[in-house]
Amino acid sequence: MSTSGKRLLDKRPARGLARGLKSGRLAFDQLDLKIVRSLMANARVSFRELAVELDVSPTTVIARVSKLQDDGVIRGYMANIDFEKLGYELTAVTEILVSKGKLLEMEREIAKLPGVCAVYDVTGEIDGIVVVKFKDREELSRFTKGLLTMPFVERANTHLVLTTVREDFRVAV
Repeated sequence: MSTSGKRLLDKRPARGLARGLKSGRLAFDQLDLKIVRSLMANARVSFRELAVELDVSPTTVIARVSKLQDDGVIRGYMANIDFEKLGYELTAVTEILVSKGKLLEMEREIAKLPGVCAVYDVTGEIDGIVVVKFKDREELSRFTKGLLTMPFVERANTHLVLTTVREDFRVAV
């Protein structure tokens, strides 16, 4: 039975999450947002600690986090890593131009390559942008040359990052 069907049967509200908004996005109440903010700041916080911080029961926190996971808002938990300290000295941003309407196929293949951090469809004169981390110039060279051998990749224009001023995908919500 679908999640929405379960909700209809047990007659409980959707705990602040509403479906069917015009934009296709979910709506959240303030407690959901506070939970997300807390987990973004420290994903290792226990449900009990989070409950105390937010002045709600641990059961409420568990239910809300579970719902946020079920809805795909929380996709996983990870450490914020300093990749340079692990030996990834180079970051590259590569623009790609893809021919014959094969953009999504190419992006899926590129996303599987080692070191790829992000793959984006973009508007403008290019089709996609790829952000990749490398340990050395040899890895960068292999990656760039490998992109150019992929079918339907017409052009790849790679930019090396000289200084990382800020690198944090946690956005204030």
